Amino acid sequence: MAKQKKKNSKKKYFIFGGIGLVIAILVVLVITNSNNEKITSVQTEKVEKRNITQVVSATGKIFPEYQVELRPEVTGEIVDLPVIEGEIVKKGQLLIRIKPEQYTAQRDRAKASLQSTQAMLKVSKANLDKVESDYGRVKGLFAKELASEQELEAAKSNYLQSVGQYESQQASVRQAEASLNDAQEQLDKTVMYSPIDGRITALNVELSERVLGSSFSQGTHLMTVADLAKMEARVEVDENDVVLISEGDTTNIEIDAFGDRKFKGLVSQIGNSAQTTGFGTQDEVVNFEVRISLISPSEKIRPGMSCDADIRTETKLGVVSVPIQSVTARMKSVEPKDEDGSGEENAKVNNGKREKPEEVVFLLNASEVKKVNVKTGISDDTYIEIVSGIEGGEEVVTGPYRAISKELEDGTKVIVPKKDEKKSESVEKK
Repeated sequence: MAKQKKKNSKKKYFIFGGIGLVIAILVVLVITNSNNEKITSVQTEKVEKRNITQVVSATGKIFPEYQVELRPEVTGEIVDLPVIEGEIVKKGQLLIRIKPEQYTAQRDRAKASLQSTQAMLKVSKANLDKVESDYGRVKGLFAKELASEQELEAAKSNYLQSVGQYESQQASVRQAEASLNDAQEQLDKTVMYSPIDGRITALNVELSERVLGSSFSQGTHLMTVADLAKMEARVEVDENDVVLISEGDTTNIEIDAFGDRKFKGLVSQIGNSAQTTGFGTQDEVVNFEVRISLISPSEKIRPGMSCDADIRTETKLGVVSVPIQSVTARMKSVEPKDEDGSGEENAKVNNGKREKPEEVVFLLNASEVKKVNVKTGISDDTYIEIVSGIEGGEEVVTGPYRAISKELEDGTKVIVPKKDEKKSESVEKK
């Protein structure tokens, strides 16, 4: 019985001793880990001076600089259509003829009406001459007291009446002339000629088809004549980027149908009217149309082809620059509003406006990083100009993104893997 009690007491010693040892080890580990600072692995790059070209990218389509949509001004049947789609035409060449008989008849009626009013004008003129002569004779007799005042008044009344009739007939002649001119113009509109040198890029009607004139409506779209020797790209640029573009900016244009081939262009026009899509929704987008004239376009370029344009808005030579991902935005350091530290953070400035974040980079300083406020300028696809804050020659942190955007602070301990280590890590990942 005594032996059994000794065995049980030994077991208890071993159990409690083991538990105490585990607790001691855990305490040591906690204390050790609390004394260890977190070290972040980062990549760096030397700050250098570079040439930077700011580029605005946009998409759009190819159009001729000059094109004319032909629509008839008279209604009728097409009786002559001597051109086909794709045909090259010269200015003044016959393109289409509409049946003219109806308009010829209107012209002839107007001409006959004019001749009638002109004949009536001659009769009215002869009558006026006679009345005027009689009025003159009565005035002579009245002066010699051989005619009464009543006769003089009657002669004057006849004369003025004849003058009115003559002037009315003159107005009728002018009206008839205007009607004849209008009828002749309508007849002339039955024949349409090419307004420019170019190519028929669209032909929407056929011979014997009846078309509607544009007197009271838009009219039938007959065909489109375009000058394909002068082409332009019309692209849509975001409202934030259009302010960077100026007329005359050089552009590289890639047309989908030509693969990687690039065409040169110059910005010729910047739209003033916004083109809004998704108005009133979260997907609302505001764009402006920018037109780019192609320099020496290929003869194979056709209207409607899709294209991408890179517009070079500005170039600066030999400016201090860092990789774009090195610049991040951080809010300014804030202090508690109340002395006891229980108040809200002072995140507002005058007039209740919220503070804007600062642009910062992290520079390598021995085994830690230093946060530096910078002012940025233009950028290209890879690098961004630093206007102030650093002068060049420093080692700036370039990655990883999570560390730059969230983890790094002023004084954070870091380690920069050697090139051989980076290579081995990349091989292991592969």
